[in-house]
Amino acid sequence: MPDPLNPYARAKKQASSRLNSLLWIFEPLERDAAYASRKMFGCDAAYVDGLLCVVAADRDEPWDGLLVCTSQEHHAAFMDEMPGLRPHSVLGKWLYIPQGDEEFEAVARRVTELVLARDPRIGVEPKPRSQRRAKPRPRVKRPEA
Repeated sequence: MPDPLNPYARAKKQASSRLNSLLWIFEPLERDAAYASRKMFGCDAAYVDGLLCVVAADRDEPWDGLLVCTSQEHHAAFMDEMPGLRPHSVLGKWLYIPQGDEEFEAVARRVTELVLARDPRIGVEPKPRSQRRAKPRPRVKRPEA
């Protein structure tokens, strides 16, 4: 909402009021002491043992389903085991199943089982977050009194 007293003020970011309807996928993971979740791409991401494992996306296509964070060398094996999975159209390095797929719930349950079993095919090392550096302030000479 713009500031009526200062029309040139930058608008404040508002937190998204939309709740992700796919958070039920993370419920079995929540009991694991090594589980953590974070927001990613406006979606929710699940980490186990510090590895990024799955992303629950409840937005518009192609961000409407479950992304399985794995390397491309494991794609064929996962797609054989769970035919609903396919490479994501934007993040082709990960597998994806859209929420509207008839196998969605079964695949989501199976993927969380594999995450909890520490299947070595699931999970990628997250890239370190870049640290923002504060810009040094210019020194202002003060008049001598």
